[in-house]
Amino acid sequence: MTDAATRLAGGHPVTPDGRYFVVRGRLWRLANPALADDKRAALVKDLMTARRAVGVAKRSGDPDAEAIAHADVDAAKHALGERGPVWWTDGAPDLNRHMARNTPYADWFERLAPFT
Repeated sequence: MTDAATRLAGGHPVTPDGRYFVVRGRLWRLANPALADDKRAALVKDLMTARRAVGVAKRSGDPDAEAIAHADVDAAKHALGERGPVWWTDGAPDLNRHMARNTPYADWFERLAPFT
């Protein structure tokens, strides 16, 4: 297996260009690697806080609080570069949430099959 194929994000394979990680065959956009470490850490902290707030709101049956918490999750993901405009500049399309087998990563993903 190539070095690019062995790169992992949270135990999941990362595409050779470092734009996505793959979970159950689906591509998920990674955070912008150009973010400063301290900025990324603060945004991840915000994201985790917002995700916990979603759970609290769901358990309490508060749809207004849940909507606010979901909006906070979305804002953090946009700031991280996981949603919204892509952070790369070569004009490649955003394939977030696409099945890897249906994208230009299909051959790479097929070679991973024994390892995923």
